Amino acid sequence: MTQRETWATRTGFILAAVGSAVGLGNVWRFPFVTGEGGGAAFLLVYLLFVAMVGFPAILAEFVVGRKTKRNPVGALREYGGSAWKYVGGVFIVTGFVILSYYSVVAGWFVRYFLLGLTDSYAGHLAAYEEAAAGSEEVTESMVMFDTLATGLDSFLFHTLFMALTVGIVALGIRRGIELAVKVMVPAIIILLVGLAAWAATLPDAGAAYAYYLNPDFGVLASEWASILPAAAGQAFFTLSLGMGVMITYASYLGEDRNLAEDGTIIIGFDTAIAFIVGLVVFPIIISGGADPGQETVGAIFFSLTEAFAELGVGRWLGLLFFGTVAIAALSSAISILEVVTSYVIDEKGLERWQAALGMGGVIYLLGVPVTYDLIFLDLLDGFADGVLLVFGALVLMVLVGWIAPQVAVDELQKGIAPLGSLGDVWIWAIRVPLIVVLLVALYLGLVDYVEFLTGDFAGWVAATL
Repeated sequence: MTQRETWATRTGFILAAVGSAVGLGNVWRFPFVTGEGGGAAFLLVYLLFVAMVGFPAILAEFVVGRKTKRNPVGALREYGGSAWKYVGGVFIVTGFVILSYYSVVAGWFVRYFLLGLTDSYAGHLAAYEEAAAGSEEVTESMVMFDTLATGLDSFLFHTLFMALTVGIVALGIRRGIELAVKVMVPAIIILLVGLAAWAATLPDAGAAYAYYLNPDFGVLASEWASILPAAAGQAFFTLSLGMGVMITYASYLGEDRNLAEDGTIIIGFDTAIAFIVGLVVFPIIISGGADPGQETVGAIFFSLTEAFAELGVGRWLGLLFFGTVAIAALSSAISILEVVTSYVIDEKGLERWQAALGMGGVIYLLGVPVTYDLIFLDLLDGFADGVLLVFGALVLMVLVGWIAPQVAVDELQKGIAPLGSLGDVWIWAIRVPLIVVLLVALYLGLVDYVEFLTGDFAGWVAATL
């Protein structure tokens, strides 16, 4: 078996974990689910989930990964016993599913970036005026997105993005992942802060901030059943929890690392960046006259393309924004592929390049149907976000909180100091509030997914056959 790699520096690990968290989950998914959830109402619940669920959960994944020095399957088998390897398999499946459609969506951002290189966004929208003429509900930006999001364009950019992801992971932890994130993550942060400062100067920035930062508790009261699972799923998605990433990354750590400190830094950076994305996106959308609450995966493309077409420096702003998102997406994609790659390396003894190429190829094929019809994106995303992520996290919390809590506390203390009563506080935070929240979120997520399967997806199947 190939000798297991380690991180060269603490900075490399933190940036890799932040890079995993700061991707499409923050920049593509966060704005549109926040818009669907009513803006500030969703933001409030999401931040509560990050604090109540995110921190205890990330520590649980860290201790399992560092204790066992294995991929998710091997880690849970060693930590809890042979039967737990099947739970570890859930993490592998989750990574497969998420990266398959994640790559397609990332390809859209690359495509929109290249559009800005060839012409203004207003110029590109003009080419779709005739197709959108005669309809009050369909705009040029929607027609353009529908054209680019499926078909040959989407297929080619899905191929390009997955090839780049596989190449970086195949190079290894130090020469590939760590080197890449040391460049990408600081660039993402600098670009987003600059964009947020510029967005504050837009004429409708005040209205955007009110929508984003002033919660309507009436919306919370009436829409809690949809906001709760969406916020839970978003918290886990954006922190890369429930998919084995943090278990895998922590497996490359030494025992002298302060996991609580590292977890605080990672969550702090991720939450701050998600918050900044809202300060960028909503002023641009509202100042451009678009609707921030469009309930579709293409909402950010509709809204921002229209806004960039209206704004004087829209072309250059679009280039900067879509380029930043493409970089962020790549930093997350390499972390997800590393989960399944580490599984094959550890369990099957393959060389890294063979594992990365083989797993990346299978994931790539799973994503191809998404380039044909976006109903497959809803099918995969709803299953991964509403069911798999929450289920994987729930079962892991049962293992750490109830089956082997003292092992977890002993591992967490390494690199810190004896935790005393704080260790008990952490375990009880996992045992009661965290598990209860995850149970409720899983139930609501299952209900939503069944409604989708029996509604929209069943209708699509009937119309297609």
